[in-house]
Amino acid sequence: MMFKTCSVRLMTIVTLLISSPLIADELSPFDEMSGQLNIAGGTAHIPVMKRAARQIMGHNPDIRITIAGGGSGVGVQQVAKGLVDIGNTGRALKNKEMNLGLNSFAFAIDGVAVIIHPDNPVNDLSQQQIIEIYQGQITNWRELGGQDRQIHLFSRDEASGTRSVFSKKLLKGAQLAANANIVPSNGAMKTAVSQDSGAIGYSSVGYIDEMVKAPTYNHIMPTQEACASGEYPVVRRLYMNTKGAPEELTQAFIDYIYSKQGAKHIQASGYIALDAKP
Repeated sequence: MMFKTCSVRLMTIVTLLISSPLIADELSPFDEMSGQLNIAGGTAHIPVMKRAARQIMGHNPDIRITIAGGGSGVGVQQVAKGLVDIGNTGRALKNKEMNLGLNSFAFAIDGVAVIIHPDNPVNDLSQQQIIEIYQGQITNWRELGGQDRQIHLFSRDEASGTRSVFSKKLLKGAQLAANANIVPSNGAMKTAVSQDSGAIGYSSVGYIDEMVKAPTYNHIMPTQEACASGEYPVVRRLYMNTKGAPEELTQAFIDYIYSKQGAKHIQASGYIALDAKP
């Protein structure tokens, strides 16, 4: 028993010796730093930001990182006004936002997919069907091969980057039905759809789990691999935005997101990591 225990401890020590230096090296830029980093905006980014923040603050308790949502529009507004250090967007900056003096750092590829209640028997939706659902032309799941149940629409507000991509790439700019229920974040969308057997909504692919069901889109499953290969077409990039050139702590955080450990945080959150922007 003692030999087995010692072997387990030895294996643990060896594992730590192999894995720790890389993580320590990537966190070493934070060694002598202190201060607060404030992040807000797109909610798809939150899982990545939280994973990174936990490791950085665990490495150096003199650093404090706050993370809030609010949507892409909020991210742009707050970083442009100097209220946060990083404003996250789930879309590229709009033309009217290009003059705000912002620098954009794309770090991940994400898909946007339709989600329904896991008990809904509908397994595939075409783009035209989704457009007609969100325009209010198809109102019962029975019309789609499902149960005789009213369709309850869920959408995001106009500040949402997820909504922007969904409307542009999936709805082709079609007008959203006035009776859609508006929710404030990807997490809230997943919760709302999971609790309503008649619901249909949409979210970042990174948020899809056993709580909801993602029907195939034109017979294509919205997986991370399909998003990366281009087989699944409703994709977007996730951006961190700063007002002007990033200051020391902000730059170190961005560099960490682009590191090998940052890529692991991105992948663990359900996204595809991008290389650092030149």
